[in-house]
Amino acid sequence: MQMCLIALHHDPNGPVVLRMIANRDEFHARPTAPLANWSDLEGIVGGRDLQAGGSWLAAHRRGRVAALTNVRDPRLLGAPDSPSRGHLVTTALTTDDPLSWLEQLASGDAWTYAGFNLLVGDGQQLWHLHRGHDGIELNHLSPGLYALSNANLDTAWPKVLKVRQALARSLELGDWPTTALAAFADEQLAADSELPDTGMGVAWERQLSAAFIRGQQYGTRATTRLEWHAGGSLEIEELSYGACSTPTMPAAASARRQLVIQAPVGSSTVR
Repeated sequence: MQMCLIALHHDPNGPVVLRMIANRDEFHARPTAPLANWSDLEGIVGGRDLQAGGSWLAAHRRGRVAALTNVRDPRLLGAPDSPSRGHLVTTALTTDDPLSWLEQLASGDAWTYAGFNLLVGDGQQLWHLHRGHDGIELNHLSPGLYALSNANLDTAWPKVLKVRQALARSLELGDWPTTALAAFADEQLAADSELPDTGMGVAWERQLSAAFIRGQQYGTRATTRLEWHAGGSLEIEELSYGACSTPTMPAAASARRQLVIQAPVGSSTVR
C-alpha cells in the first residue's frame, strides 16, 4: 500500500489540535475496505487494506491517530517475507506506550520493514519515524505545518510544497478545508526539470508528481480529511475512488464516508 501525500497542522494548545489531509495512492486491484469501524479490533476507525490487514490512516477511540507512507527508493525493496508496513498503523494505535514502541523501532526494529514514514499522535504529542536507506530517524514534532510524501518529512518535491502552502493558505483565509482540499485534487504534473529521481524512470516520476493521480491500474484511491478538536471530538471524512478516478466522479463510482468519534485527548482509556 502507498499513501503518497499528507499535509497537517499540529497545534496541541489550540482549539483544533490536529488537522490532516491525505491522499492514498495504490493499485486499483488491491482490495480495500473504506472508512469504517473495525469489527475485529474494537475502537479503531479507518480504511483498511484487505490484502495484508493493515491501514494507511486510522484513529483509535482512546485518542490516537496514525498515518503511513512508503519511502520510494529502489534500494529499499523489502524481502519477500517482510511484514506489511500497514501493520505499523495498527500497532501504533493499540500499543500501551507508543513512545517506547517507536523508540524500539528507531533502535533497529524498523529495519525489518521496507522503507516507510510513520506519523503517530495522541492529541498533544506528535512523532515522525522515518526508515530510509541511510538510517532510521525518530523526531518529536513541534507545533506547526508539515507535509510528507514518499521521501523524508518536508522533502521539497513539487506536490509536497504545493499542499503545504495550500494548507497554510487555507488556515490564513479561514476556509479550512476548502483551499487545502483543492490542492489535493490537483492533477497538474510537475515539470520534468523538477521531478525527483527515485529510480522509477521519467514516465513514472512524471505520473506520480501530481497530487491527485488518475490511472486505470494505479491512482489515487482515497482522500481523507481528519480534524481533531481539543474537546475530544475527532472527525474523519473519506472520499474513495475507482479506476481512472477524478475528483468529480459520479456518486455511483465514488463513496463519501464520514465518522465522528469522541476521543479523549491524551487519555489511555479506551471508550
